[in-house]
Amino acid sequence: MKKVVSIEKELEKKHYGIHNLAAVQICLWTKKSIRNEATCYKEKFYGIPAYKCMEMTPFIFCQENCVHCWRPKELLVSDIKSIKKILKSIAKPEEIIEGLIKERRKLLIGFKGNKKVSKKKVEDALKPVHFAISLVGDPLLYPKLGELIKLLKTKYKAKSIFIVTNCQEPRALANLIKQKALPTQLYLSITGTNEKAYLKLKRPLYKDAWKRFMKFLKIVRKARCRKVVRYTLIKGINDKESNIKELAKLIEICKPDFIEIKAYMYLGYSMLRLKASNMPSFKEVKDFSNKLLTYLSDFKYENEDKASRIVLLKNKKSKYSTIIKAYRK
Repeated sequence: MKKVVSIEKELEKKHYGIHNLAAVQICLWTKKSIRNEATCYKEKFYGIPAYKCMEMTPFIFCQENCVHCWRPKELLVSDIKSIKKILKSIAKPEEIIEGLIKERRKLLIGFKGNKKVSKKKVEDALKPVHFAISLVGDPLLYPKLGELIKLLKTKYKAKSIFIVTNCQEPRALANLIKQKALPTQLYLSITGTNEKAYLKLKRPLYKDAWKRFMKFLKIVRKARCRKVVRYTLIKGINDKESNIKELAKLIEICKPDFIEIKAYMYLGYSMLRLKASNMPSFKEVKDFSNKLLTYLSDFKYENEDKASRIVLLKNKKSKYSTIIKAYRK
């Protein structure tokens, strides 16, 4: 456990709030929203108030070491056997949520001393309504994720819950479906469009990672919640015509409601693995998105955000409105 303690200390230095292998962090857009400077593309796309967003994870470890990840993966590299051993001592959902809300409060409380910021807005921000379970690690590794989601919906009155997964835990997804404990919106993170590219870009710990990924895409069709394929576009690596065709085939398998094409950004620890030249321009993101649409007749160009270099495509057959129901005015 000495290694785990040192990892927690390193993450705290990087302004993470840590509570028993769970973590919370205040993102740039939450800070900008509190200061009335700008807001996250998720507010523009889906209606979520960025200043009331809590970005968290119930478990800091992951089964992949993606080259584009700007999180401190170098601190978290492990093996599946070690991860499963650590999971035995993980905290219960109630303890995790209470602990992380307190940690988030500590990280935000300094805004009360900022004379340019409304104290009322800061107080409001301390009570999150949106929970983005996407910070670092893969949330589907946490064995009590279903309980945690239900707790957020009931006791903490969450208006929306987003979960981002690398699609390596098909059994965990099947359990969430069975428990009727799905989030508001489930993100499927994709970068590699074929097995060779997947292994190179994702660097998974599981030996059968591609098989797990494909199984997940099939199971997710049964999930009765909003589903989003998030494709991180890396210039010179996964932006070719062949990638577009392969991505379209993967999308046909999982049948998402939305697709987000997001530019890789040269930030954080990803700078140790990639180059600034791997960042596509907003125009290149748009061009890729429009080319993808030529292979997907059921999708349309829905929205875009230049600041975040992201494009939103929507399934014309989806029953969901783009703006989440809880945030409709």
